[in-house]
Amino acid sequence: MTLLDKYIIKKFLGTFFYAIALIISITIIFDLSEKIDDFLQKQAPISAIVFDYYLNFIPYFINLFSPLFTFIAVVFFTSKMAYDTEIVAILASGISFRRMLLPYMFSAGMLAGISFLLINFIIPRANQKRLAFENLYIRNQFRNNENNIHRQIGPGTFIYFESYNNIENVGYQFSMDKIEDGKLSYKLMSDFARWDAGTQKWAIENYQIRTVNGLKETLVKGWRLDTVLNIKPEDFSRRINTVETMNYFELNKFIEEEKFKGSSNIAFYEISKYQRISLPFATFILTLIGVAIASRKVRGGIGIHIGIGLLISFSYILFMQVSNTFATNAGVAPIIAVWIPNIIYFFLSVYLLRIAPK
Repeated sequence: MTLLDKYIIKKFLGTFFYAIALIISITIIFDLSEKIDDFLQKQAPISAIVFDYYLNFIPYFINLFSPLFTFIAVVFFTSKMAYDTEIVAILASGISFRRMLLPYMFSAGMLAGISFLLINFIIPRANQKRLAFENLYIRNQFRNNENNIHRQIGPGTFIYFESYNNIENVGYQFSMDKIEDGKLSYKLMSDFARWDAGTQKWAIENYQIRTVNGLKETLVKGWRLDTVLNIKPEDFSRRINTVETMNYFELNKFIEEEKFKGSSNIAFYEISKYQRISLPFATFILTLIGVAIASRKVRGGIGIHIGIGLLISFSYILFMQVSNTFATNAGVAPIIAVWIPNIIYFFLSVYLLRIAPK
């Protein structure tokens, strides 16, 4: 590693961590001013605010802002080097533009590795405390607003709720079907399915059971039937952001379970999964774009570079949000929706590098 490599790495990482520290400080101040009324109203202890919320709030937002501020840091210090004619001196000394990119890529690799560890293993543990604090002191009590709920609870066994009240743990217009060899063999229908915390069973009220055995059918009616179902009230009381508390392996297992059950939120869960790889990878792409833009000395200096950089970075974020919306609402495969912005901006980085001054 040459003196130049150390110089660029020091500039890169120093600018990045300074910018992140600054924006996190500002974010905490604005967040505190916004939530102070909730803290006072619900009498949140100061120790819980500091250690359970804000201490776990910091890594979450560091990772959230990491690609953006990687880009801003690269644009800022590289444009400063270009303005001071340092880039011209480096290239004139015989160092190729491609060789000059190595310390940039090394620094980006360090930040991408940190981001990968944060988003997949460290932040999920921190989010457990942060989200628990938010649910207790900030958010209103969760209410399940899902209608026409379909779940698979076993091989060939499907249940249905017209709606579910997670406050009282009761589902309305409940039915359960069992399919054997592609044919209906058992159907249970009832007005209510209520969770009995004492017996840890479901109380099926005002029910009728239809059993089919070849050409023979039987119908049984009753008022109450206690039964065990492979589903618990927690399955209906889980906020969608619960996936933020799972590490990469737990999330994979959770997605497989939800696919088996037929959950309607699979697209959202898979977007969260693929973003845990694509966001760290975006660090490399945005670094390349930043170097290509800021290495040219232009009239207007650093301000022009930062303006162009902010325009590109915010367009990337906007594009990412739009593509994710297509995955959740338009049926686009989540992996495609998540990676399309990276693919497009990768080709943009290649083009910008080709036309960058050598």
